[in-house]
Amino acid sequence: MSVQTAATPHKSTGYSYFVAWFLAVVYTLNFLDRQIISILGKDISAELHLTKTQFGLLGGTSFALLYTTCGIGVAYLADRMSRKGIIAVACAIWSVFTALCGTAQNFTQILLYRMGVGFGEAGGSPPSYSLISDYFPAERRGTALAIYSLGVPIGSMLGAFAGGKLALAYGWRTAFYIVGAPGIILAILLLVLVREPKRGGLDAVADGADEHPPAPPLMKAIGGFFSNRTLVLTAISSAMSAFVGYAGLVWNPQFLEAVKGMAAPDVATYYALALGATGVVGTVVAGWLVDRLGHKDRRWFAWVPAIAFAMSIPFWFGLIWAPTWQLAMLFLIGPMLMNQAYLAPALTVAQNAVAPAQRTMTGAILLFVLNLVGLGVGPVYVGWIADKMEPAHGDQALAYGYAGVIPFVLLTVVAHIAASVSIGRDKRLAAALT
Repeated sequence: MSVQTAATPHKSTGYSYFVAWFLAVVYTLNFLDRQIISILGKDISAELHLTKTQFGLLGGTSFALLYTTCGIGVAYLADRMSRKGIIAVACAIWSVFTALCGTAQNFTQILLYRMGVGFGEAGGSPPSYSLISDYFPAERRGTALAIYSLGVPIGSMLGAFAGGKLALAYGWRTAFYIVGAPGIILAILLLVLVREPKRGGLDAVADGADEHPPAPPLMKAIGGFFSNRTLVLTAISSAMSAFVGYAGLVWNPQFLEAVKGMAAPDVATYYALALGATGVVGTVVAGWLVDRLGHKDRRWFAWVPAIAFAMSIPFWFGLIWAPTWQLAMLFLIGPMLMNQAYLAPALTVAQNAVAPAQRTMTGAILLFVLNLVGLGVGPVYVGWIADKMEPAHGDQALAYGYAGVIPFVLLTVVAHIAASVSIGRDKRLAAALT
């Protein structure tokens, strides 16, 4: 392998980090629009008469179906067209549908609007992964992708804080209108401020070759992903991680209120701040660790999340047992912190394990598996258990849903350990990280 240096897209390290941070802001809005429904769930369910299973569908499955399916098609286009243009259009679409959620009069309408949000957000992350990977060399991609991934905790925090405060002051419908508006402005700024870099300009090319191979046909790209053991195991372990993470993320506000007696204003303040702080720390530390440990032993890309999820197990028991909301919040910090440890390492493995022209599609397929299982099934699973337990246990029913998550935390640890074995044997990954 020989490194192609003349094609470096932008020499300014400062501008590269500006792009990473700007895309992180877009991703923050993406996740704010995605997660605001969890903090508004109690009011929405009361006014639209939703069961917990229906809310689980609303908070996870309806979004995941469009998000995961459309993401594959968007990635195919992004490997051949302007990535920043696709991200800008997607940002505008998901923002409009978020605002429309405030007009819903029944379950069917808000279900369709949430599917529209998923359709728009399908064009956000896969092209962003590819853009960032063309601004940073392999040895710094873990940190850069961790910066981008900060959109998850910060967006979740703002969704809980702003959504909760706006709902208390103006109602849940107005909250949707207000958080949907900024996306149009961000979409325009993205087109003006972000430049499209050369694909693979910072990556090695095969000896004797002048450039990287072009993007493969759609079915060949999908087949290539699922024939790559490292990518498949990374996707499975990430899906299990997301199952655990989203099961809590969608239901935490209602769990704290209904089961632990936390007041809505306290949820909007203390839970939101804890969600943001743990998410930022967990994401940054995970990216920092894998950038440093991964070059010594590639298996750390899977060992870091395996250790983190194992450490979270006692906190789940404490969260369910806690007799007060204050103690429950302390225990909840553990899972919220540890659940962030998988995304930056998984993205780094996926982006480094394939050729540059395959990165967008690889990121989209990873998200397809991750969100279909994690977001599509996790929240519904908890809601289904709670509905079954509600006749006998009333407000405590969600505690049984949370208890049902713990076995999946154990399976997540096992999945990451299995992925570590394949990562250690992956020759392309070894070449990229050398």
